[in-house]
Amino acid sequence: MTGTMSRKRLIGAVFVIAALGACAGGRDPGRVTNSFFNPQEIPLETYTAEQIFERGEFELNRKRPGDAAEYFSEIERLYPYSDWAKRALIMQAFAFHQDKDYPNSRSAAQRFIDFFPDDDDAAYASYLLALSYYDQIDEVGRDQGLTFQALQSLRQVIENYPDSEYARSAVLKFDLAFDHLAGKEMEVGRYYLRRDHYTAAINRFRVVVEDFQTTTHTAEALHRLVEAYLSLGLTDEAQTAGAILGYNYQSTEWYEASYNLLTGSGLEMKSFGNNWLTAIYRQTIKGEWI
Repeated sequence: MTGTMSRKRLIGAVFVIAALGACAGGRDPGRVTNSFFNPQEIPLETYTAEQIFERGEFELNRKRPGDAAEYFSEIERLYPYSDWAKRALIMQAFAFHQDKDYPNSRSAAQRFIDFFPDDDDAAYASYLLALSYYDQIDEVGRDQGLTFQALQSLRQVIENYPDSEYARSAVLKFDLAFDHLAGKEMEVGRYYLRRDHYTAAINRFRVVVEDFQTTTHTAEALHRLVEAYLSLGLTDEAQTAGAILGYNYQSTEWYEASYNLLTGSGLEMKSFGNNWLTAIYRQTIKGEWI
């Protein structure tokens, strides 16, 4: 992006605010703010798209992203077919995101992608759209619908714009969101385990071992499986879970805990029987195709 708005300004790294003295013969920029909210003052329509855009940047610099977003929105309304409207649209998405107005940020970002799919800043719009979901991921215990939406949107950034400057950040955030989902499964599994609902707990820990193997929760999930299967008297499954844990996570606290549980019961950390864990053992450790 060239001219009055460089790419650095676009992504919010630095905002260089131009003096607005030229607006309406050197009026105080505050008069523009008044005119926006009070129709008895100078109408916003009397200003050029560039002047309104600069006012939006001014508000961003003042840490008032909500006001900035409204100015950028007005450019889209008053000058819909101008190059300034395109610039203002991506800045709307940015300003709304800064204001934590995620639905409007997402809406503006999606419009940019729909209207300008081949623009250089489509990658940034896609990234902002993903952030509108990702930045709402907070407590592990809450509904994970936003996490799934964040994963889907981050994947689109990674797949559609692999060479963009946002792809690497999207990959990192994807991994964190993926880990977050595994954490949810672990929390529910622990809840069932504490209440001796062993089958329900096993189902949750199995999801982590089978579907979230690359996350930080796999070692604990295997240990919890050892605990649950021992409680049910299913020693083949418990020992096999211990074998996988011992092969991949021997340096963890979970290996030591499982080792003590199994050996204390006269058992080994070795694959036994024919169950879903032995299938994983043969595939991941022995390299056998089933």
